[in-house]
Amino acid sequence: MNDDVRLAVESDTAAVKAVTDAAYHHYIERIGVVPAPMEADHAANVAAGRVFVTGDPVVGVLVLVPEADHLYLDSISVSPEAKGTGVGRRLLEFVEERARELGLPEVRLLTNAMMWENQKLYGYFGYEFVERTVTGVYDRFHYRKRL
Repeated sequence: MNDDVRLAVESDTAAVKAVTDAAYHHYIERIGVVPAPMEADHAANVAAGRVFVTGDPVVGVLVLVPEADHLYLDSISVSPEAKGTGVGRRLLEFVEERARELGLPEVRLLTNAMMWENQKLYGYFGYEFVERTVTGVYDRFHYRKRL
């Protein structure tokens, strides 16, 4: 695996969408709605400098939004073909590196209440559960990690 995580460029947009869709598609049946990351405006996020990718071809995608007091991990996607190869771990390490570079003291994220695998994963990587919220059709668990 290529450990380099880089800022996405316009030519990465199709790969960003493909990896995101592949990573989240299997949740549609379980949660009963299309996961929010699949409906994101990937081109706008890339243009705004919020998207980071890894792999050639791209196998991992991050969408990061710096806020005043934290770095918000809007989404993380790993191609199903790359599951279990360390891509997700490297992406989560990069999120923390990026937050530190920006001088932000914590990372925040959320995941759907029905995405049990993610809840276990975030706990394993030191994220703490903060709260559960329901917004429209989305039932979400919020997490944070203080750096």
